[in-house]
Amino acid sequence: MQFTAKQISDFLSGTIEGDETAKVTELSKIEDGKEGSLCFLSNRKYEHFIYISNASVVIVGEDFFPAQPVTCTLVKVKDPYSAFSVLLEKYNEVMNTSTKSGIEQPSFIHPSAKIGKNVFVGAFSYISENVEIGDYTEISAQVFIGADTKIGSHNTFHPGVKIYNRTVIGDRVVVHSNTVIGSDGFGFAPQPDGTYSKIAQIGNVVIEDDVEIGANTAIDRATMGSTFIRKGVKLDNLIQIAHNVEVGENTVVAAQAGISGSSKVGKKSVVGGQVGIAGHLSLANGTQIGAQAGVNFSITEENKQWHGTPAQPLRDWMRASVLFRHLPGLEKRMTKVEAELKNEAENSIISTTHNNNER
Repeated sequence: MQFTAKQISDFLSGTIEGDETAKVTELSKIEDGKEGSLCFLSNRKYEHFIYISNASVVIVGEDFFPAQPVTCTLVKVKDPYSAFSVLLEKYNEVMNTSTKSGIEQPSFIHPSAKIGKNVFVGAFSYISENVEIGDYTEISAQVFIGADTKIGSHNTFHPGVKIYNRTVIGDRVVVHSNTVIGSDGFGFAPQPDGTYSKIAQIGNVVIEDDVEIGANTAIDRATMGSTFIRKGVKLDNLIQIAHNVEVGENTVVAAQAGISGSSKVGKKSVVGGQVGIAGHLSLANGTQIGAQAGVNFSITEENKQWHGTPAQPLRDWMRASVLFRHLPGLEKRMTKVEAELKNEAENSIISTTHNNNER
């Protein structure tokens, strides 16, 4: 597969600086650039690589002006990161043009299940009764789909995905390996004798269109009603979504985050890695939570950044962080001042005693 700089520029509606006939045959990181490779530069901390790179073409921002000579052809676009992601997607499509279809054996499909056209079912998969699967969906090996589950079209389920009964999944959803959708919510009622009685979890999980879910993530079914993953949500690996949670449209959640039961995260929010969100909270649209923050209260103001545990507005957290870094020095100063005050007090007592004795 070969493209010229001009073809790439035309596709991205960019402008060219350099040889428009320069040819590329592969995509690579800018630090690994070599002849025939296409790279991109969006983070200026990697700028030094562009001056030593052997890449043939590099996608850069419209505001980039090299401080040193470059040997590569530059394609200037408004947003180089987004532009390169579009090229990655197109490259992936070309490399995977042979869409799988058919039923591998051994696998089990219940006679009552309805399977759309050009669906692929990998070996050792299990599709239960009354399941509906839309067209062009790929179900890899060892996937389990529980009874009465409804799945739309053009979905991809990677090996080992487990989907419990009555789950509803839209179109163009990608679920990565070993994720569990629809497991019981964590509901137990304390008893007088100190034991816990399990509360039946009779709800389900609803996943809307264009969602991607990373590997080893767990999304619990609702106690009653539904746990909702709204349209366009992107979930990383190793995430816990508890019962009756609602994750708003186009929200992204990074790895090892946990959202407790019945909390609602607003649209276009960003949840950093290892963030913990307590139960029964509501987070406004556009909320951004920094890594390892702990949220134990509802957030009502939209498009605001929060950091720390307990979470606080970004500016407050930054001020507190500066003070925290100075605590060791402050402790030394306080210790010195206390010693000086103690010494002055002792000298004062000695002086007073001496004067009294003279009288």
